[in-house]
Amino acid sequence: MTIHDPQVAVDVLLQALPYIERFRGSVVVVKFGGNAMTRPDLFAEFAQDVVLMHRVGMRPVVVHGGGPQIGEWLGRLGKESEFVDGRRVTDAETLEVAQMVLMGKVNADIVTALNAFGPVALGLAGTDARMLVAEARDPDLGFVGAITDVNPELIERTLAMDLIPVIATIGVDAGGQTYNINADDAATAVAERLGADKLVFLSDVPGLLADVERPESLVTSVRASQVEGLIGDGTISGGMVPKMSGCARAVRNGVGSVHLVDGRLPHVLLLELFTDAGVGTMVVDDDRNGSTTEGAT
Repeated sequence: MTIHDPQVAVDVLLQALPYIERFRGSVVVVKFGGNAMTRPDLFAEFAQDVVLMHRVGMRPVVVHGGGPQIGEWLGRLGKESEFVDGRRVTDAETLEVAQMVLMGKVNADIVTALNAFGPVALGLAGTDARMLVAEARDPDLGFVGAITDVNPELIERTLAMDLIPVIATIGVDAGGQTYNINADDAATAVAERLGADKLVFLSDVPGLLADVERPESLVTSVRASQVEGLIGDGTISGGMVPKMSGCARAVRNGVGSVHLVDGRLPHVLLLELFTDAGVGTMVVDDDRNGSTTEGAT
C-alpha cells in the first residue's frame, strides 16, 4: 500500500484529527537549524509543515540561527572561524557578518519560503523592540551573548495578527551593543517567556540515544527529573548535555513539552506533532499528568 491508496490517506487524516483539535490555538516554538536549513528539499518541506500548522490553528514561532551560512560567508571573505567549546569566537568583523547573514539572508529566505503559501510570515530580529536582551557570555568569545530577558510584546502582536514570527537570533544590551546568540538558547528563552505549549528542536540527530552507535536505541520520552541521572551515567554526553539540561529547565519553567527531532527526516514536524508514534525524544515535567509516550502527547 502507498499513500496513493485512499484508505491510507483517510487513516492518516483520522490519526491527525485529534491532535489538530487538541493543539488548536497552541503556541509552538520551532528552532530551525542543521541540514534542514541547508538542504533545499528539507527547507521546502519545513516551510510546508509550518504553514500547515498555522492553517490548522496552531500558532508557530520560528527561531533560527545560521552557523553554516555564517561560516560560508566568513570563508568567502577570507576569515577563518575560531571556536571555543563549540561556540564561534565573534569579534567585531564576525559580528557584522553574522548580522548581515542572519537578518539579511537567512531570515529573509525563511520568510519568503513561508510566504510562498500566502502572506503568513513576518521576519523579526532579537534587536527589534529589544526583544532579546543580552549580555556578553564570556570575554574569550567576544560578542557572543547570553540572554538576560525576553520582551515578548512584538512576538505576541505578530501572533495576534495571525502571522508567523520568524526570529533571527541577534540580541542587544541596554547600551545598544549587539550580540550573536546561540539559537538553542534563544528558542528556549522565547518558549519559556511565551509559556509555549511545545518547543521543538530540529537538529541533525534522531533525538536522545541510549547508545550513540545504535540509532534504534532512541529514547522516546524522558521526564525532567531523569535528565540529571542520565547525564551522570553517561547516557547523555557531549553536546547533548547542555541541550538536554536546557530541555529539562524549559519544562520546569512552564513549557508544556520539548521535542528533539531529526530535521533530516522529510516532514518531521508533522510526524512528531500529528501522529501517534512520533519520531523523536519528548521531554516533560515530572508533575505532568498522563502518559509520556512519544508523539503529540
